[in-house]
Amino acid sequence: MRKRPIILGIVGDSAAGKTTITSGLVKLLGPDRVTHVCTDDYHKYDRKERAEIGITALHPDCNYLDVMELHLERLHYGQPILKPVYDHSTGTLVRPEYVQPKEFVIVEGLLGFSTAIMRQFYDVKVYLNPPEDLRRVWKIKRDVAKRGYKPEQVIAEMEKREPDSAAFIRPQRDHADIVVQFYPPAEVPVEDAGASLNARLTLRPTIPHPDLTYLCEPGTPTPGVRLELGRDGGRPVDILEIDGTVSPDH
Repeated sequence: MRKRPIILGIVGDSAAGKTTITSGLVKLLGPDRVTHVCTDDYHKYDRKERAEIGITALHPDCNYLDVMELHLERLHYGQPILKPVYDHSTGTLVRPEYVQPKEFVIVEGLLGFSTAIMRQFYDVKVYLNPPEDLRRVWKIKRDVAKRGYKPEQVIAEMEKREPDSAAFIRPQRDHADIVVQFYPPAEVPVEDAGASLNARLTLRPTIPHPDLTYLCEPGTPTPGVRLELGRDGGRPVDILEIDGTVSPDH
């Protein structure tokens, strides 16, 4: 009997790093073992229609959440789906694609944790929570380079989206097993932040985590890596800090 896939959910606001993290995981695990699903593909309206209606892509009413729920259930049980496809480069809905789940399924996007039905089908839920000023820089760079926007258009769109971001995207942080925040060193302006970012992982006791207590033991320090006990939303958590200068060997 075939084992069901392991499903990882990655949620965050626009340009929070979801696709970048997903691409890294696919490379690490191997593309022959990973199925990637982007929940942006479940938009009801294309870019032009959203502008005419006056709705943002972040609003639940702009997305087929019920279809997402059904597809997550099928993927959870190792069954294929016929997935819609949204082309970000043109802002249009295009031909759907047949998706067969592999050993790992990574589901990333804006609203992946927005309903209780969706949340029950993930093995691990990760929320990406970069500082807002850094996300703003990332979004402007990405949308200008890859989506045909001008900087002033991106800024205006972010301001338009802010109410929906506050109402529908950021609350999903509460449902994550792991909250990841990448941020530049204090002396580096966000505009100059490169790939060597610090990382803070908030590990909630909602799932088992690897035993990292050796990082706290006297005499066995790992430079640039620290594990601390903390609280998040009033709940006890482990907080793993990793400096951007840490090499892969560590």
